[in-house]
Amino acid sequence: MATFQYIAKDGSGQERRGTVEAGDRASAIASVRAAGLFPSAIGEVKGQASAPAPAKSKAPAQAKGAKPAKKGGLGSKEINIKLPKWLRGKVKAKDLTAFTRQLATLVNAGLPLMRCIEVLKKQKMAPAMMDCLNGISEGIAGGATFSESLTAYPKIFDNLYINMVKAGEAGGVLEVVLNRLAEFAEKAQKIKNKVKGAMIYPSVVLFAAIGITGFLLVTVIPKFQQVFNDILGGQSLPAITEFVIKLSEAVQHNGLQILIGFAAFVVLYKVFSKTKVGSYQLDRLRINVPVIGTLVRRTAISQFSRTLGTLLSSGVPILQALVIVRDTTGNQVVRNAIQMVHDAVKEGESMTDPLAASGVFPPMVVSMVQVGEETGALSDMLTRVANTYDDEVDNAVAGMTAAIEPALIIFLAVIVGTIVIAMFLPMIKIISSVSSGGAGA
Repeated sequence: MATFQYIAKDGSGQERRGTVEAGDRASAIASVRAAGLFPSAIGEVKGQASAPAPAKSKAPAQAKGAKPAKKGGLGSKEINIKLPKWLRGKVKAKDLTAFTRQLATLVNAGLPLMRCIEVLKKQKMAPAMMDCLNGISEGIAGGATFSESLTAYPKIFDNLYINMVKAGEAGGVLEVVLNRLAEFAEKAQKIKNKVKGAMIYPSVVLFAAIGITGFLLVTVIPKFQQVFNDILGGQSLPAITEFVIKLSEAVQHNGLQILIGFAAFVVLYKVFSKTKVGSYQLDRLRINVPVIGTLVRRTAISQFSRTLGTLLSSGVPILQALVIVRDTTGNQVVRNAIQMVHDAVKEGESMTDPLAASGVFPPMVVSMVQVGEETGALSDMLTRVANTYDDEVDNAVAGMTAAIEPALIIFLAVIVGTIVIAMFLPMIKIISSVSSGGAGA
């Protein structure tokens, strides 16, 4: 018997850690799952002697104790989990989507799962994905189910993926679930690409404005300043010119301090965003800020509706589905709203009231969910909401692009125009002085 240490989540989504005695990894996974936990990482403890037989029964009790294990392992010994080296790598979303789509096609064709994996291993895939397929194949060969084998690779297969596969295995509709997963990933990637594409042009214009302004302040303005000093001999300059010259001097003489200040701001922002209060406040700002907030809110609603609808239609229990949706939501405000829904449903109440009370979901979404609950077609209603908000996201992206592009152009024009006017006003004075001198002669 070997000792395995695991990291898992319970039914409420809380992380749990512990150890279990088993003959191999597949048996260890099965023991953890039998304790009502969902393992996300599990590995054999190296250099740890096997515990006596009575200790074997302690693993499930520890798993059910709902207490996170302290870092450092058991007793005073430090326990290291040796995870596969590829686990530190990354698999692109498009590679995972392609794998899911191909696997669904093969399973739908009637091939056994192990045969499907072997066929996919012959395809040209990223090294990390090939290592993943080898590990999955070994897990299935060792007696684990497909979903249990996926839990060894939490950086590639999230809770949404694993639980949908588990539901598909239980219902005998694995190919249907895999197709839904592929469609879900494709639509999510499509929305992500649209948002990224919409931000390319504004980002280019913004960086161009910063670069042009910096060049003018550091290179051009000092030359004009020297000309003004030589010709005007210390005469007063227009207020706007004085302001631009002072700004130029500040950038020239305090460039390092400005860079350090900017770096400090970025670091403080990162630290603040990692705190519970900071994360909530920033997410609240993102969801309420004009123009961009509309896009963030609609994207969050679309993701919530599609994820929950997909899980429910695949046979995942609603409480477990809400936990998965909560954990896969990137916005803390939306996450808190989903937690309110989870707590209400756990008490036997409807989803409608907490959705409306959250202030995140508009009345149309609340009404659709209410109709879905009353008619028993909640998953279908959620899918319709997701489709509607996918279109709303497209409109929001188009509207944001239409609003930001001219705003940035005006911003750039104001900056450059201000500098040009500031330099041009003293030139008028110089030209007037020269003209007066020539007339007097």
